[in-house]
Amino acid sequence: MEQTDVLRARQSVEAEIEGLTLVDLLHRTATEHGGLPALSDRVGDGWTTLTWSEYRQAARELAAAYLHTGVDPGDVVALMMPNRSEHLIADMGAVHAGAVPFSVYATFSAEQIEFVAADCAAKVAVLDGADELARWRPGLARLPHLRTVVLLDASAVPEIRADGEPEFVSWAEFTAAGRRAYAADPAAVDARTAAVTPESNATLLYTSGTTGNPKGVYETHHQVLYQVTITQRSAGLPHGAASLSYLSMAHIAERVLSAYLPMTVAGHIHFCPDVLRLGEFLGLVRPHGLFGVPRIWEKLQARLSAALAAAPGEQRTAIESAAEVARAYVEGGQYGRTRTPELEKRFARVDEEVLAPIRALIGLDRAEACIVGAAPMPVDTLRFFAGLGLLIRDVYGMTENCGAVTANRHDAYRFGSVGRPQDGIELSTTDDGELLVRGPVNVGGYLDRPEESAALIDADGWLHTGDIGHIDEDGFVYVVDRKKELIITSGGENIAPATIENRLKEHPLIGQALAYGDRRPYPVALLTLDPDIAPGWAADQGVDAADLAALATHPRVLEEVGRAVEEANGKLARVQQVKKWRLLPAEWTVETEELTPSLKLKRRVIQRKYSDDLGRLYSA
Repeated sequence: MEQTDVLRARQSVEAEIEGLTLVDLLHRTATEHGGLPALSDRVGDGWTTLTWSEYRQAARELAAAYLHTGVDPGDVVALMMPNRSEHLIADMGAVHAGAVPFSVYATFSAEQIEFVAADCAAKVAVLDGADELARWRPGLARLPHLRTVVLLDASAVPEIRADGEPEFVSWAEFTAAGRRAYAADPAAVDARTAAVTPESNATLLYTSGTTGNPKGVYETHHQVLYQVTITQRSAGLPHGAASLSYLSMAHIAERVLSAYLPMTVAGHIHFCPDVLRLGEFLGLVRPHGLFGVPRIWEKLQARLSAALAAAPGEQRTAIESAAEVARAYVEGGQYGRTRTPELEKRFARVDEEVLAPIRALIGLDRAEACIVGAAPMPVDTLRFFAGLGLLIRDVYGMTENCGAVTANRHDAYRFGSVGRPQDGIELSTTDDGELLVRGPVNVGGYLDRPEESAALIDADGWLHTGDIGHIDEDGFVYVVDRKKELIITSGGENIAPATIENRLKEHPLIGQALAYGDRRPYPVALLTLDPDIAPGWAADQGVDAADLAALATHPRVLEEVGRAVEEANGKLARVQQVKKWRLLPAEWTVETEELTPSLKLKRRVIQRKYSDDLGRLYSA
């Protein structure tokens, strides 16, 4: 895109959000669409729902509660709760108090929690219950700024308060105090909201930390609203769109898509408190869009593959025949290609007769925007969902850009790419291939880290992403891997581990993969079985094994995994090919610390944890 086109698009977005804040956006939606449903929590066999008008009122009353506890403009309010209505009410309540909400990853350890709470000098913490308090409490006496801890579970409120600890109060008591304070003096909240400007901080996020301590990043109201506007332009969600909030609110993508974007379309947010229940909630909500990191889509693919494999033979044949047509249709819609009228007719027929009913069964029949981000998406997974008539569109961005800076659109997408720059965003590359971003969504730096902030953004305003990639002649961006994660073999070859890993994961048995080989003569790999596919595959093969650990040592499984590695190697350059591998007995998870909260590989943790296995792969 020419520079003049970029600036023209930027001016268009700026004109749309000029002078606005999240406070204004919520007020507008509550005024114009106050009776529409906003927030819904699953209770028993039904839902409890707040309208947009009720949501705004609850946020304003909570703002009064924060003011009552001594929260000043710019103070940080820490939130550690599952995805539920109270999370967003506490969040927007802080915004209306002129404070800055900060969602803490639920998987953070006590040490990490103490670090981030001290780093941002959190004034108030709103926690779910006993489990969260148990991880906060060891460091409370060393957090002098923290004045109040609010607990949603009243039974978790401690009876005894130790020296140096903040005040403990239940959510019910806190919100009741807020209602009383607001009724007595609503002007106090009005004064705080009036002081909020587009350049005020709207939220604080911490990088999930693949290495070292997480870094704090403030996002302003202007950055958030710019991101929301360009996201809606590329996503195109309908008015009143149903959405499903299931990823951590500590993730910028979840904040944009579940906390902020619904305000622009008067959407209906449904909360799924546990990612393991995603399949169940998809069927209940039938969202108009779904965002997931690659691991989420891979999990859905594995479960759907297992279900389809169990279908009667005649039905499987019909499904696969329809899937081939759908793949041709979706792949034929890529930028620069043309679908034939015959293909259009064939897809319309198989979609109505075969594929639409399958999408309805899994709750994706209304999904107009299926999005993936945060890491490279295997093309095999894109093709699988294309076979169901679903276009999953890659986007690219980071916390430091307040979300996505590139996106594949319905009318301009290309498999393998992360799309083209969003409206008003500039992208470039350095001589060594590092992607650079410039635009209104870039943050100013990291909290209290001047040296790292200086390295993040250069004198010309370009943000150095740390990702290696390239831009093709049509403006589509391709991300190869993290600059710091590139493997440089002892022979001097530069290898992107993600390329190897995605090829290995194309076989359904392999759930996760880590390629290794820095300063070594050749790459090797650590692999795990997919827990959704492996048991069914084993049963079909007559393999008798009690669990994944037993399967990982079974000769028939090892033979099949070996074949999968050979197939992957056949699609890789010689220097990328895996010479040796090891199948591990358990899946990597956030809880066992091999994955970040956003489900990215913690490479250093895995390499350290399995250093003996890696060593044996080179010594054997």
